[in-house]
Amino acid sequence: MHSIYQTSLSLLTDLYQLTMAYAGWKCGQSQKESVFELFFRTHPFSGGYAVTCGLDDVLSFVQNFRFTDEDLVYIASLTSHDGNLLFEKEFLDYLRDLRLEVDIDAIEEGRVVFAQEPLLRIRGPLAQCQLLETPLLNFINFQSLIATKAARMRFAAGHAPLMEFGLRRAQGIDGALTASRAAYIGGMDSTSNLLAGRVFGIPVRGTHAHSWVMSFDSEREAFFKYAEAMPNNCVFLVDTYDTVEGVKNAIEVGKWLREHGNQLAGIRLDSGDLAYLSIQARKMLDEADFKDVAILASNDLDEHLIASLRQQGAEISAWGVGTHLVTAFDQPALGGVYKLVAIRDQDEWKYSIKISEQVAKTTTPGVHQVRRFFYQGKFEGDMIFNLDQPPAEVEQIIIDPLDYTRRKQFPHDATFEDLLVPVIRSGKVVCSRPPLSEIKRRVQSDLSQLHPTILRLMNPHQYPVGLEQGLHELKSRMILETRGFAPSENSERKKQ
Repeated sequence: MHSIYQTSLSLLTDLYQLTMAYAGWKCGQSQKESVFELFFRTHPFSGGYAVTCGLDDVLSFVQNFRFTDEDLVYIASLTSHDGNLLFEKEFLDYLRDLRLEVDIDAIEEGRVVFAQEPLLRIRGPLAQCQLLETPLLNFINFQSLIATKAARMRFAAGHAPLMEFGLRRAQGIDGALTASRAAYIGGMDSTSNLLAGRVFGIPVRGTHAHSWVMSFDSEREAFFKYAEAMPNNCVFLVDTYDTVEGVKNAIEVGKWLREHGNQLAGIRLDSGDLAYLSIQARKMLDEADFKDVAILASNDLDEHLIASLRQQGAEISAWGVGTHLVTAFDQPALGGVYKLVAIRDQDEWKYSIKISEQVAKTTTPGVHQVRRFFYQGKFEGDMIFNLDQPPAEVEQIIIDPLDYTRRKQFPHDATFEDLLVPVIRSGKVVCSRPPLSEIKRRVQSDLSQLHPTILRLMNPHQYPVGLEQGLHELKSRMILETRGFAPSENSERKKQ
């Protein structure tokens, strides 16, 4: 991140984070130790899972967090509703000296995750945790959304090559770069984005545009000139005028390439009835002894259209996807949230809960870990539990946070893994930062351990995620107490 922007990004936040920090500094609240958690409430694209992505930007941002002189000049210029300066000089001095002391535990990039589970747990001084809310949501929300979309497209396409062509339709420079990275992690094989290729090491691929064909007197001449210039990189776009005639011209130039010791790599279809045209093109190529020539399809593809074309018997051997992937066209936001779950009051921890008329928006109190159970080589379910009250070893039961009648008990011989691991301690990175290829493999490994019904593009089966029994009881009790239906108990205040 910092190698790209080469400037401070500490102002990548909302104003209210800074005004809260100021108010906390004024009243002596800013250094109170607190715990926040970042999670999302519903799976994107009406699917059955999400893929975590964006953690590497979190690590870079936290470790390089500084308010520069230029930042402080800007902050000093801000005014309130009455026209007076918003912040006093002593607060600017506080910001100048501020160095993050937070601890962060996170689920690693490329893991399959589910609604209500904390993806990040942030512990540290209250003002510092609040300043991190907006940037952390910015990094995790968008990249996890795109990685999930890419994983769905990979599922739809099977083992066929997938190319990301979305740069020109992405939301700005950063939207394009982070989308390329997240898409590769989620399942894409390459990108057309050269800057993403240089920065992230993603393989780059590309063909040519219609303008190349239109700049010559004939399509045949355009293909020949391209072949003469790049005989080892010929994938011809065949639908500028007439697709069938375009395939014929590609075959003619392919024969010329073969005579000169090279091979036609493929043709690209970018419009029309892709199922029908690909079948026709495959027949023509095979009859001309070009059975190894690939047929690449593009044209506003998404996972549903890819799945439909495959079901129709389309002879498409590679897919180019753009707009629907990099913009997450059918759901442009993940909706992740960042909530306070505990705060230290003098020498005691007080659990926090936000009550809502909507069940899904009522938060879960406590400092949490996510435990994933495995049985017979598959993911069996995830348990969210309170670190202060670890689950009993005998009865491993989870309770759906949105429906307490839905419960699941794990087999006594099931194994498990705790997903949140230390990544930041006292503001410094303490974890390894694996290459994208390893993160990419992690996604497919996790997906292979889910029941196939959870991977369905529509109406997926619900993967079991729930609260450990003791945590469920704590949450229920605090809800009732907050609403005035039960006496307060000391168990919500824990000695550290």
